Amino acid sequence: MRRLSTVVTALLGVAMAPWGCSSPPPPTSSLPGKLAVESSGSVALVSANAKEVSVPAAAPPQEGQTQLPKPDPDDGSGTLLVYTAITGQQDPFGSSSSRAGPTDPARWTAEGEESRGRSLEAQIEEELRRQKLAVEGLDSELPEPPASEPLVTGESVAERANPRMAPDAPKERELPLSVFAMETVTIPAGTWDNQTALQVTRGVLDADRDGVPEQIRYFDPKSKQLLRSEQDSDYDGKLDIWSTYADGKLVARVLDTNADGKPDVWEQYDADRMTLRTIDRDQDGVPDAFYVYGGDLLVEERHDANNDGVIDRKITYQNLFRERAEEDRDLDGNMDVWTYYGVSHGKEVVERVEQATKGSGPPDRIETYDTSSGKSQLAKLEEDRNGDGTIDVTSRYENGKLVQREISDPDLAPL
Repeated sequence: MRRLSTVVTALLGVAMAPWGCSSPPPPTSSLPGKLAVESSGSVALVSANAKEVSVPAAAPPQEGQTQLPKPDPDDGSGTLLVYTAITGQQDPFGSSSSRAGPTDPARWTAEGEESRGRSLEAQIEEELRRQKLAVEGLDSELPEPPASEPLVTGESVAERANPRMAPDAPKERELPLSVFAMETVTIPAGTWDNQTALQVTRGVLDADRDGVPEQIRYFDPKSKQLLRSEQDSDYDGKLDIWSTYADGKLVARVLDTNADGKPDVWEQYDADRMTLRTIDRDQDGVPDAFYVYGGDLLVEERHDANNDGVIDRKITYQNLFRERAEEDRDLDGNMDVWTYYGVSHGKEVVERVEQATKGSGPPDRIETYDTSSGKSQLAKLEEDRNGDGTIDVTSRYENGKLVQREISDPDLAPL
């Protein structure tokens, strides 16, 4: 019966797992739907073999037996023919004359055999039915995937899953001191930004005893409070997380996320919440993204796209929503685009965009948007065409179409 499942899988081009086994991925094809099925080499193979095989009529049921349900002629009537053409066997379940005798301990009961056969036949029928739906283009009947969660406001999903919420400070796994090899060491001044030398207790954990510690912890000799920890989080033999504690609480953490031996993430914490996260996104050794948190919320992010040490994009937030963004699009050191946001129908929308098209100076192009529908739709465009600091052209829009244009400078008409 496993062989029958394999045969039907090869013919249908769809993986089947009638007994709960993991299904292999379906074969890829550049032909959609019916064309992919008709182009399969299995069709030609079945046609060739089917010409040489005659299927005997099924024996009538014996008294007391329950006959298997007849397959739908439009969906799966060819299942037995397909099996016979490929394997040369005429009865995948075994004829009544070839079954084990009543005294054979491996003999199926009539009820179990009937149920097993009916289950296989039903699964074959179901797979053929699904194939037929695909060929006929009835995919629309399948349920649509669930919609993604809207922007978090603190009510719909867990706040900690929202990137605009300040992450909690990660907790150090509690381990008994007995698993560490303890010793007293002196930390020279300046090693941990300490002004004077420190005498601390160091605990080394080498669980696999390969000579390379998975974790090193430093404790205050008197209070036994944790001062610092160093971890090899991916167990590659290299330390990649360095954490600093004050009064037993995490205050700073440095990470090497790509195992190149150089830090690329710097974090600061206060009262068990993140206050600042700095990232070297292109991992060239220069921090280029900065996220600032106030209380529980993200309040500002800054970016340096060309690693020149000058911020070229800045975004401020208010209650989880963007409030204002500034950009230096030509990377000349001057902000030249200002975007203002609002909230409509519970969604973050663009209300106004100001741009200095010459790269510096005051804005000479101002776009105002209608957000009453919950979407941003251009309503007015103001332009200073001659650069004198005064708006020369005002264009008004309705439903995305220009309906009126006012020109205050005669030298600009006609546009």
